Amino acid sequence: MSLVENKKFHLNYEILETYEAGLSLIGLEVKSLKKGQGSLDGSRVLIRGGEAFLVGATIPPYQASNTPADYDPTRPRRLLLSKKEIKELATKGEQKGLTIIPISVYNKGNKIKLKIALARGKKKYDKREDIKKHDLERDLGRTLKR
Repeated sequence: MSLVENKKFHLNYEILETYEAGLSLIGLEVKSLKKGQGSLDGSRVLIRGGEAFLVGATIPPYQASNTPADYDPTRPRRLLLSKKEIKELATKGEQKGLTIIPISVYNKGNKIKLKIALARGKKKYDKREDIKKHDLERDLGRTLKR
């Protein structure tokens, strides 16, 4: 079950590989995510010093009145990946035109996981083709339904 999704990643990116990562969160962030709050729009994954970080994701406080004064909803959050996966992502992420994007945050048992993908940005004409294809499929589905 997905808690938070990056809704526009299919439109903007071509997915090459996907990975599953754990998230290093504090208690109020976990509660907020389980409530369905948060946004992955405009966020990305950076690799610095042999560690991976989720940057640009917004997780608002669970209860604004009980939140510590120094809480930052857009702080970088560490991703829990194996050294092998981090090294692999770092080498592939350095290639021209490739980026690492978050796709969704979800529950796996008692843990909060983040699905990330190695992706290539789409050109404007690719986006137009995808929209046309999607519209044709939708129209075809409507006509077959009748």
